[in-house]
Order: sequence, then structure tokens, then C-alpha cells
Amino acid sequence: MDKPLRVMVDMSATLLHHGHIRLLKKAHEIGQVVVALTTDEEIEKKKGYVPELNFEERKEILEAIRYVDEVVPCPWLIDDAFVVAHNCDLLVHGNDNSNHIPEEKLVIFPRTEGISSSILRERVLDCLISLNLKNKSTSTSDKIARLLIETIKKEFKLE
Repeated sequence: MDKPLRVMVDMSATLLHHGHIRLLKKAHEIGQVVVALTTDEEIEKKKGYVPELNFEERKEILEAIRYVDEVVPCPWLIDDAFVVAHNCDLLVHGNDNSNHIPEEKLVIFPRTEGISSSILRERVLDCLISLNLKNKSTSTSDKIARLLIETIKKEFKLE
């Protein structure tokens, strides 16, 4: 009997969404899924902010998903040595992959259109702005809140 394939899926999952779930489900159809989860330090270094959910919180959520067998910490980019060190046969990734993995060990799936953690952040900020504007308050604190929201959108390049 052949041993099942172990497939690695690397992600940050700062805000988990249905695109992540779809990718994990596709990976699970190939074999046992090991999620290489980007550490908080790597996210801060690469993206310039601390994720909304810390590593342990993101790991706990991922471990609760039926398509995930294991979660391991990883750097922003992984290479074949990292995949091999975790006894994985393949790397599964969205079509935005920038990891240096041999082509024969790489399975690419299209990203889910219209969703990303960045888009979720923008939606949350838009909701906050909308709530603030609907209240039509002109208090100083509301004006400051609107200013902060706009500043955050610019900082995270969400415009």
C-alpha cells in the first residue's frame, strides 16, 4: 500500500476567508495537508504590520479545519529544503506563488476572485466609515475617528 502524499500549503492567514478554505480543500484532495504558517515576525517584516490574529490564534483556527492535518511555523518564502524537512512531497499554492520550489513539486491553483485578507481589511474600514457617516455626528471624536480610518486605509494601501 502506497503511503499517502503529504502536501504543504504555505499561507499567512492573517484574516482567514473562503479563499483559504477552498485552497485547503483542494490540497486535501491530493493528500495530507501540512500548513506552513508564516510567523508574526515575518509578516511584520514583509508587510509592515502585526497581524490581527497572532501566530498561535491563527494556528488554532487552522488546526480546527478538517482539511488540515498539521501546522508548522515558516518564514515568508520557503524553499525545497523546507518542504523536504517537513516530509512533504508537494507544495500547493495559489497562482501568486513566489517560493523557489522545483516545478515538478509544485501544484498551482487559481486564487479565489474578489477575496483576500487585504480586501477584508478594506471592507471593515469601509463599514466603520459608513457607520460613522450614517450617525452624522460632528463631534470631535467622530472627526478624529474618520481621519484615523482614512489614514489607516492609506497606510495599508487599501485605496
